[in-house]
Amino acid sequence: MSKKIRKPIKKEKDFSSKIVKILSQSANKTFNYKQIAAKLELDDTKSRNQIIKDLKILASQKKIIETEPGKYLVKAESQDYYEGTIDMTSRKTAYFICDEFEEDVFIPTNNLNRALDKDKVKVYVYNRRKGKRPEGEVIEVIERDKTEFVGVIDIQANFAFVSTANPKMYTDIFIPKDKIGEAENGDVVLVKIEDWPKRADSPFGSVIRVLGKPGEHNTEIHAILAEYGLPADFPVEVEVFAQKLDTSIQESEIAKRRDMRDTLTFTIDPKDAKDFDDALSFKKLENGNFEIGIHIADVSYYLEEGTILDDEAYQRATSVYLVDRVVPMLPEVLSNFACSLRPNEEKYTFSAIFEVSPTAQVINQWFGRTVIYSDQRFAYEEAQYIIETKDNTIPVDISITGDSYVVSDEIVEATLKLDELAKILRKKRMQQGAISFDKVEVKFNLDEEGEPEGVYFKISKDANHLIEEFMLLANRKVAEYIGKQKKTFVYRIHDEPNEDKLIAMQTVIAKFGYKIDFRTKDDIAKSINALMEEVNGKKEQNLIDTLAIRSMSKAKYSTDNIGHYGLAFDYYSHFTSPIRRYPDVMVHRLLQYYLDGGASVDEETYETKCLHCSSMENLATNAERDSIKYMQVKYMQDHQDEEFLGVISGVTEWGIYVEIVSNKCEGMVRIREIKEDYYTFDERQYALVGATSNRLLQLGDEIYVKVKNADLVKKQLDFHFLRRAE
Repeated sequence: MSKKIRKPIKKEKDFSSKIVKILSQSANKTFNYKQIAAKLELDDTKSRNQIIKDLKILASQKKIIETEPGKYLVKAESQDYYEGTIDMTSRKTAYFICDEFEEDVFIPTNNLNRALDKDKVKVYVYNRRKGKRPEGEVIEVIERDKTEFVGVIDIQANFAFVSTANPKMYTDIFIPKDKIGEAENGDVVLVKIEDWPKRADSPFGSVIRVLGKPGEHNTEIHAILAEYGLPADFPVEVEVFAQKLDTSIQESEIAKRRDMRDTLTFTIDPKDAKDFDDALSFKKLENGNFEIGIHIADVSYYLEEGTILDDEAYQRATSVYLVDRVVPMLPEVLSNFACSLRPNEEKYTFSAIFEVSPTAQVINQWFGRTVIYSDQRFAYEEAQYIIETKDNTIPVDISITGDSYVVSDEIVEATLKLDELAKILRKKRMQQGAISFDKVEVKFNLDEEGEPEGVYFKISKDANHLIEEFMLLANRKVAEYIGKQKKTFVYRIHDEPNEDKLIAMQTVIAKFGYKIDFRTKDDIAKSINALMEEVNGKKEQNLIDTLAIRSMSKAKYSTDNIGHYGLAFDYYSHFTSPIRRYPDVMVHRLLQYYLDGGASVDEETYETKCLHCSSMENLATNAERDSIKYMQVKYMQDHQDEEFLGVISGVTEWGIYVEIVSNKCEGMVRIREIKEDYYTFDERQYALVGATSNRLLQLGDEIYVKVKNADLVKKQLDFHFLRRAE
């Protein structure tokens, strides 16, 4: 007879949280101390006595109920149970985010109980005494945020493991031998978690798709898309459906629209753009005013509700702009051809047409379906050249045609007048409290293989602002028109900034001699604008721009109109980009429906759609950001022997983040790598302090660095600290 192996005695003295968890998992069932001991796999007398004691204490605290002597039931709706989401750290611990707590609840590693980042969970909260940080234990995973993960597969003889590069994913995924598929050892794969057995350390999953070899360009780009659940291609049936659409311009349809084909019309877009959402038309009126049309591709004409094409567009909700490619919301036959407002072609459009005075006052407005003919396509650089020089001959070096060409006097006059009116509109916005974020965008010159040859910065100039102001005007006026009718609509809303983040930002910018005026929300906006102007061109500009943007609330879509703080608009929507944003398609449909006299639609239905579109926009933004990080790492791989001047952009207990001045690539210098002194992190000064010299390394300091490691898979740069820039 084999001897029974006794489980080791648990060292912890208090089983309260584990008892509550067991009772919570079977909320309608009573347990005695023996049943709880068995669940905890304890059979020693000391532990059983402790369980009996803890049961009595919990009952006296009214956290559980003693239904009859020795039998216990969890208290219904216990005040110690809360639902919320998990926010994992990179240290295998987490915080529980719940509206009912002012501060986040700490979840130790051993209390996660299979919860993963962003999961919706039920948590038992304890340690709530005054002065103590509340802690909690996950009782139940209510809903997984995601079940599909990207990682590298390590194949053993009878099984495999997939480990991800995500620092918040604290476990690898076990893959049984029969679920490895065609993956080879070391491949980057997409896996799906299917189960997490009770006694297993890791979840069980299966390989869905092989993405390729680590470090290869297409592998890493497809891995970014897969990580966020974003599609790389259209389903065949959707492409076939789109190809069968009649995209010809019909006289019968023109007859139903306002005909604008004889009005001077042109587009201004990036040089490499393939889809042209919007066009401007311009006409001088006899009364001295101007008729300005903002013409937007009439996507909703082709995208009929209830079709597989519409379902696919809704699920995607947005185009994704990665560093080397666009993953469009609509198939190419629509996005680049039928709906694209290409020059010298007639197109169906949905338009906002305004009569505007010489002082940029809107005198009259009209909304409806139109047909246009684009007379000219401009790149921003070409329009900017006209604005700066008033010259009508576009030189070769900025021409999108590859040759020098002459622009008609009519178009030059229209461009200059639109620029003049746009500047008045922009000035008014700023005076009303709008915040101007002209953050420098990093762009890459890529060769035919998608390899980065160089870095350049995209900066908004007058031509960009010209388009921006008239798009803002159309978006605002459409939202205002419906909003004042009190009918359900899709708004783009932006709440006031987070005060705690602004205070934290003030702490940082004070080191550079700047400050924010906190007296009123208008004062905050004005002081942030003044700050943006003051830091322009200085070494700390990108750091402060980033901090300011992070202090702002995130804009989102909603049927509940609270206005747009950043733009200082009481009403705002997205009307101008239906080729790449599904909310704009919804806005077009609703606007036409209300123009036709329709009653207000169901708010709840549209709020659900708004939540989905906001969520997809967030995923797309994260994917775009990851693709830029990836390309920055790839670019720096070819510059490992060079010295770079950088600015300290972040300080932590484990090191400093450094942003290279010449290309905006950011990496980390580990604290142990800084050999000039022994440094420790001073949280109060938000700096590293040298033990011997007492010298500081703090935000905004300039130092020289060299690439130590460029990890394409983790999209991470590590730098050597060389010396201070003195």
